[in-house]
Amino acid sequence: MIYEIADTANVSSLFGKWEETLIWSCLQGIMGKIYADDLNAPTAAMAMLGDFAFYAGKPNIELISYMPDRRTIHRADKNPHVKAPSGYTIMIPQNESWKNMITDFYGAKATVITRYATKKEPHIFDKKKLEKAVDSLPEQYTLSMIDERLYEMCRAESWCADLVSQFPDYESFRKLGIGAVICEEGQLISGASSYSRYRDGIEIEIDTQEEYRRKGLAYICGAKLILECLKRNLYPSWDAHNKTSAALAEKLGYHYSHAYTAIEICGLRR
Repeated sequence: MIYEIADTANVSSLFGKWEETLIWSCLQGIMGKIYADDLNAPTAAMAMLGDFAFYAGKPNIELISYMPDRRTIHRADKNPHVKAPSGYTIMIPQNESWKNMITDFYGAKATVITRYATKKEPHIFDKKKLEKAVDSLPEQYTLSMIDERLYEMCRAESWCADLVSQFPDYESFRKLGIGAVICEEGQLISGASSYSRYRDGIEIEIDTQEEYRRKGLAYICGAKLILECLKRNLYPSWDAHNKTSAALAEKLGYHYSHAYTAIEICGLRR
């Protein structure tokens, strides 16, 4: 049997020193959920936030197969323009044993990918360089912090919904989130925002409409978001889905830490 864990003190040791802010969000009770195989003496645990699930402890097939209703975690279903979570999950195994169990269980639905972590270095950002990036925005575009109107605009479009999707309403985004977007003639074209929030910072999400990519807009949005985070004493954590994202992170001042294995699971029924 799998249990939702309210008091995370009993499971935190299973995750050890795993430097993933989404895990911290769950353990700190700010966002996401923790599930485990036992309430009092767990040996296996899963931290789930949005599309991500992290597996720690002793590999457990029941935990791997357990898929909670993520509408209680990722509440996009409250907005009629955004589809509720589909059968897509990015599973991150703590070790090779977890990886093998996940791929064996899900078979053809599992695709092993490589993601790229950056070092968490609060004092490495060159503010003048970032400010110069922000000032380089071409005149035909406008750069704004996400307010209630822009929050609703992000929610209404699938390509940029994840800029705000983990915050069920604007009030929760106002309290915990932060983001910057670029518009052209009133239409969203690029943005950088908090995918999630933990006690001391955020995990960055960056999206750009396909026809506006390779114009430096994501770089400008990222620079603006980092500067705003620094003003608020928040660390803007960056975890890259691919090498393009990793290269953008390095351009903004981050340093590469390591590559790690993740497993995309597609086609699950809800």
